[in-house]
Amino acid sequence: MKYFVLLAGYGELPTWDALTPEEQQAGMEQHHAFSVACEEREGVAMLAGNSQASPAMTSRSALPSTPAERLLAEVLRDAWGRLLSNLISRTRRLDLADDALAEAFARAAARWPTDGVPGNPEGWLFTTSQRIVIGRLRAEAVAGRKAPLLAVRESRAEPDPDDGLPDERLQLILLCCHPAVDLAARPALALRLVIGTPTAEIARLFLVPTPTMAARLTRAKKKIVAAGIPLRLPAEAELASRMESVCRTIYLAFTAGYTPGSGTDLLRADLAGEAVHLGEILLTLVPRDPAVRSLVALMGLQHARRDARQRDGRLVPLSEQDRVRWHHGEIARALAVLDTISPTSGYPESLRLEASIAREHVTTSEHSPTDWDAIADLYERLDSLTGSPVVRLNRAVAVAEAVGPTAALELLADLDESLGAGHRLHAVRADLQRRAGLGALARASYERAIELCANDTERVFLQARLAET
Repeated sequence: MKYFVLLAGYGELPTWDALTPEEQQAGMEQHHAFSVACEEREGVAMLAGNSQASPAMTSRSALPSTPAERLLAEVLRDAWGRLLSNLISRTRRLDLADDALAEAFARAAARWPTDGVPGNPEGWLFTTSQRIVIGRLRAEAVAGRKAPLLAVRESRAEPDPDDGLPDERLQLILLCCHPAVDLAARPALALRLVIGTPTAEIARLFLVPTPTMAARLTRAKKKIVAAGIPLRLPAEAELASRMESVCRTIYLAFTAGYTPGSGTDLLRADLAGEAVHLGEILLTLVPRDPAVRSLVALMGLQHARRDARQRDGRLVPLSEQDRVRWHHGEIARALAVLDTISPTSGYPESLRLEASIAREHVTTSEHSPTDWDAIADLYERLDSLTGSPVVRLNRAVAVAEAVGPTAALELLADLDESLGAGHRLHAVRADLQRRAGLGALARASYERAIELCANDTERVFLQARLAET
């Protein structure tokens, strides 16, 4: 049993810093203002199985029960971002549009099961939410308030709900992932605006209190408006670099689902599933972008093993996973995407290489053992491309399998400055030292890893390894 399976294929993550007491107090005030809309959206989320990700993408089982509820869940999953982007373009009020659309869905959840589904469900939701925004704008006018407006492209034709709404989700995704928006807020903002994940649910996914997340989202929305970030596509020359930012944001959310934090939860497949859903939306909007294609392939190959990664609250290494529990249809779709991607450069190439490594892992069988030489070669290329210490750590694991633990330990020699404050470097080093017959050094490394490990499940695993050394 090897510890390194936690690491393969994932990049570096920023720390999700706690807010100051003043920011938390501001969040409490904002949460009070948005509490009604959040509660209504939670009710709609229940109709969708508690998540806008496909049931196959998460560990959740609650499903809508009536035809009207199933239709509303489908619209919520497929049309939220398209509805919101059109509503924002029409009203130029990011704050009101988000809440108004949530309220429109809540009204539909209450009325459609008894009154019947309208002939044009998306048109009904758009018209209802637009009327809600107009009502609130009138209330603001009466009160003498004037809020700043979002920048939108000029000469935009007003959408006609009866003729179908234009798809402006790409503009919305780019808005959420704009470089001016705080990095820690981008994944949460994309989940909220593009696929309509409730604020309370986002807070649960990112392991922060709901008021804290509400404050984070509110600050991000205000920053977008104050900075004059427009809801429009950038020039073609700028689009490629902006797409890289979008892919990094989505991958950040995905890796957060598979990077254990504190407490007992080793994995959070529901968060990773939301990120996969975002990636699939992006692929439909920019199907030829190499970074997007590589990202979708990579996430698909990794996420397809979600149900086999744990057993009875314990980590199950890749070599011991029950492949019957893998989602083989998702693997096949991801491989089909990966097979269409040619070698390139920069960030898109790093994603392609990671996806290629994931392919080597999922295409092995008892009749076709893992090709560790190929994996070590891919990691060497990825290491040269990125210079990432996390990639070097993963490369060492692959080299240990292909060549031996001594050569792998040499690759870890200069990583203490960059990774020494976390437990994973010490855990991998301990495993390699144990395999190299360096028992005393291995025990010391295990003890250091246990001391630094904040996740209960991982700590139990490391303690068991120490006891066996």
